[in-house]
Amino acid sequence: MLTALLTGSSGGIGRAAALSLLSKKYRVIGISRTSAGIEDENFIELLMDLHDTEALERAVVRISRQYSVDILINNAGVGFYGLHSSLTPAMIHEMTTVNLEVPMLLCSLLLPQLIQRHGKIINVSSITAKHSENTHGAAYGATKAGLSSFGASLFAEVRKHGVSVINIHPDMTDTGLYRNADFGADTSAEGCFLSTKTVADAITGAIEAPGGVNICDITVSPQYHRIMRKKRQDND
Repeated sequence: MLTALLTGSSGGIGRAAALSLLSKKYRVIGISRTSAGIEDENFIELLMDLHDTEALERAVVRISRQYSVDILINNAGVGFYGLHSSLTPAMIHEMTTVNLEVPMLLCSLLLPQLIQRHGKIINVSSITAKHSENTHGAAYGATKAGLSSFGASLFAEVRKHGVSVINIHPDMTDTGLYRNADFGADTSAEGCFLSTKTVADAITGAIEAPGGVNICDITVSPQYHRIMRKKRQDND
């Protein structure tokens, strides 16, 4: 049985990916702050805060001794939006840690095992990584661009060892990522947003690509480019 380690497994794209992989008889080790509520004998859940990178390192070392990890899915992500001057240092630190530092840390820790098993690394980046201008999302876009750049460079390093690295760039998806924004996915009509299952299918499709083939970059977009503005809530 192949084993996948997946961050951000409690909801959104991560939970959908976990369910998809479990349905295909993979073992999934999910790391998240809250429970995914998945009852499956092949689902192993680790509840922890990714900000605590020292604890994360200890947990991954322990996992790699117990299981042989074939697939690493760097899915966890945090987004804060607005003019850059409105972001706090804590917001910037959180995005940088979760979106960029944690994936680089996990790759470093698991690469020896992934090389041995000709494994696969999936980075769930964002369409914003491909935009040169991300107004009201400059810091978030920068972390995702860094993740995509890291993935492309890492593949150049490890391809000779049979390791695949795939960057997935979803556009507007109906997830909780935009809870800190004044906009979200327009779910009012078909073709205006991506479902989490659609992105999860792209992940599993990349994982199950034929041997000797690396799908370096997958961009998934809805047919129409629309967002939904949230109503302002005025405090009395």
